[in-house]
Amino acid sequence: MSQGGIDPKGPGELGGPVGMVAGNGSFPLIFLEAAKAAGLPIVVVAHEGETDPGIERLGFPVRWIRLGQVGAIFETFHKNGVRQAAFVGGIKKPRLFDLRPDWKGMMILGRLARYHDDEALRALADEFEKEGITIVPSTFLVPTLAVGEGVLTRRSPSEAEWKDIRVGVEAAKIVGAADIGQCLVVREKVVVAVEAVEGTDETISRAGRVAGKGTVVVKMAKPGQDLRFDLPSVGPGTIRVMQEAGAAVLAVEAGKTLLFDREKTVSMADAAEIAIVGIV
Repeated sequence: MSQGGIDPKGPGELGGPVGMVAGNGSFPLIFLEAAKAAGLPIVVVAHEGETDPGIERLGFPVRWIRLGQVGAIFETFHKNGVRQAAFVGGIKKPRLFDLRPDWKGMMILGRLARYHDDEALRALADEFEKEGITIVPSTFLVPTLAVGEGVLTRRSPSEAEWKDIRVGVEAAKIVGAADIGQCLVVREKVVVAVEAVEGTDETISRAGRVAGKGTVVVKMAKPGQDLRFDLPSVGPGTIRVMQEAGAAVLAVEAGKTLLFDREKTVSMADAAEIAIVGIV
């Protein structure tokens, strides 16, 4: 088994399907479309109130659970012979306050000193390993979703905007190390908004209300982040919110950020004269 990845022979040769723990957004649907094209069987566990109900139309078996029903995930995967699984899509952080764990979920949470994202996800991955299920990167079927280094749009950031990007990168490292969020917004070398539980879109909107037009949005993975979980992601919705907020630049970490609907996202950014750049 390759570390943190799919068996090099391919999951289809392991004698069972791959499990998918589905969150919100378009990523679970993209993942399943890729699995269908590859002829890979998938067993889906979806979250009520988070996962798009349209996931049932793609022809894969789906079990719906409430957030925190970890035992139900294991029961479903064991029943279907799943030995490898991926977490695909996120969970809206405010929903974590409505967590109703089953006994297995309570056991995991009870071992944590704090309920921060990375700590909880690593504990969950450890529990999967104890159950004989290896967690694999969510991108193994769609590696081209990752943003590459360089400018993606017609417009490049100005010299002043590059200075804001550099300020944002340094601040993002500090914020990320504290497990607070992946996104922050800068204008004229001042950090004007930091993502917490509200998510990226509201962070961008708040920055527009506070600082006006011309802000620079920086989104990066947390230092030491387990890349099997909760990768930063952007897409057309991000550009739409940025346009409404008057933001000028989107800088994301190359190789660690997912870009959904790339052609539409870049086209929207070009039309709004927003620069998108992959940074390292």
